[in-house]
Amino acid sequence: MPPERALYESLAQGRTLVRYDKVGCGLSGATERAPSMELELETLDAVVRAVGATRFDLFGASLGAAVAAAWAARHPTRVARLVLYGGWLRGADIATAQVREHVLGLIGEHWGLGSDVLADIFTPDADAATRAAFVRYQRAAATPELARAMLAVAYDVDITDLVGTVRVPTLVLHRDHDRAVPLEQGRALGAGIPGAQLELLTGRDHLPYIGDGQAVAQAIRRFLGLSPLRSVPGASVTTRQYEVAQLVAQGLTNKDIAGRLGISERSAESHVERIRDRLGFRSRSQIAAWVVAGGR
Repeated sequence: MPPERALYESLAQGRTLVRYDKVGCGLSGATERAPSMELELETLDAVVRAVGATRFDLFGASLGAAVAAAWAARHPTRVARLVLYGGWLRGADIATAQVREHVLGLIGEHWGLGSDVLADIFTPDADAATRAAFVRYQRAAATPELARAMLAVAYDVDITDLVGTVRVPTLVLHRDHDRAVPLEQGRALGAGIPGAQLELLTGRDHLPYIGDGQAVAQAIRRFLGLSPLRSVPGASVTTRQYEVAQLVAQGLTNKDIAGRLGISERSAESHVERIRDRLGFRSRSQIAAWVVAGGR
């Protein structure tokens, strides 16, 4: 999705960024093994070997935060710096047993409704088009059985006894009103890692690229010692073009943009083409990344 791609492209400025899908999810191949924390760690091992990285910065979001922290604890000399976003220590503390059972049941028995519920939890402040895109994204990425099993792993994970052994510089990011993972979980994660730096961000969305994705990208870049994100030097767009660019960053199609602004679809397409020409971009994702980076 454009907002997701925009975040990754913002993090990739001046660096090499490697992102991978979970086993059996998205574009990764299937496996007969059931999802588990150990499988998550083995997958990260395999990615590191495939990339040939010896020492690198590691970023984990949501359940990925627990995976990244556990991997860093096992391989302290391999991880230069660790960034954890929206994480927790014990999955059982995320929600009550009744809520966990209800959500798991919905996903397993009615993935259509379950994916809608997850979208409400993960992206409460997303516009309708972006939320609908995320619902489609979930269904395309995983079967209902796999989705349920992966969420069950998130609820079962417990790294309470492990985080105290992490010995790498660590940044813990958490939105102050995260609807999926309460703030106290982020605080507990930060307090459990020796010397960890906790930075609170504003917002309710659990997904880092929904809401103020720029704040997430900027915080990570600061911690990694990278230059701040900047707009294209000398580039500018009209007020209407910037309005269109913002809608592109939200994942809207030309048809959606036309409906939102009360213009023809062809006019929306022309605005997007002029934005690309003026900024020297080749794709909608570059426009989205520019907006996330604070371009104007």
